[in-house]
Amino acid sequence: MTVPQSGQGRQVITQLHPPRAAVTCVVASRNRRADLLASLPRHEAPIVLVDNGSTDGTVEAVRAAHPDVTVIPLERNAGAVARTLGAARAGTPFVAFTDDDSWWAPGDLARAVEIMRAHPRLGLLSARILVGPEEELDPVCTEMAASPLGTEPDLPGPSLLGFVACAALVRTEAFNAAGGFDPVVRFPGEEERLALDLAAAGWGLAYVDRVTVHHHPSTSREPNPVRQAGIWRSRVLTALMRYPAGDAARQLARAVRAGRPGWRGLAGALPRVPAALRRRRVLPASVMAGVRELAP
Repeated sequence: MTVPQSGQGRQVITQLHPPRAAVTCVVASRNRRADLLASLPRHEAPIVLVDNGSTDGTVEAVRAAHPDVTVIPLERNAGAVARTLGAARAGTPFVAFTDDDSWWAPGDLARAVEIMRAHPRLGLLSARILVGPEEELDPVCTEMAASPLGTEPDLPGPSLLGFVACAALVRTEAFNAAGGFDPVVRFPGEEERLALDLAAAGWGLAYVDRVTVHHHPSTSREPNPVRQAGIWRSRVLTALMRYPAGDAARQLARAVRAGRPGWRGLAGALPRVPAALRRRRVLPASVMAGVRELAP
């Protein structure tokens, strides 16, 4: 399509192209073929799927059912780094980290992008999460809404130092500057280190309950004790990477007091301690003040 434009007494012909997508849904998945085939049609943006070495035919099934989806098959499970790879392929100003069992409510992803555009310091938007067919509010949303960090004047909701990845929209510029998700802190609990680095770089993180993500937890999940141990492993590694020595020691002590999940988390963290220490960069005092404010 062309439209005539005038300029200095002569006609100028300008070619109009379809607008480029502003946001991409990046999904990291492993051995959840059925969940993916159900959730992918619900996404209202281009999709990049990073498959973490699935053995259940996920890659072939998605390519056959959804040829418009960009599929990046990995030979092994790269953990949360898969999202970083997906964001690099996306090439859009914003990325939504929708999981294989979550999706944005109709129209809300576009609304979230507009909120991000209206708040240029906002690096990450955390949406309201409704769980299951019953659409129960995720308890973490109640905590985020009551964040003791308050609401900064240039942000659209309560400030955060953490988020739930399946309901997060990030500004790609901020995500890349913070290094994305790293190979040390894997699933689950991978969000804290990224949140802290975003805040350390001056980006805002906010909970915005005007937009909604639906989360129907997959039946293909690790048993809860295993998941809790994984969360403690991530907490310990994040503390070693970013907390001052005293705060890191206190986090290790909390893991010990947590009983078996904490002990297992410590054991799981041990092989990754050298890598964590190589990436150690202590947070600014202002960010650590917020961490202490939020500590249990």
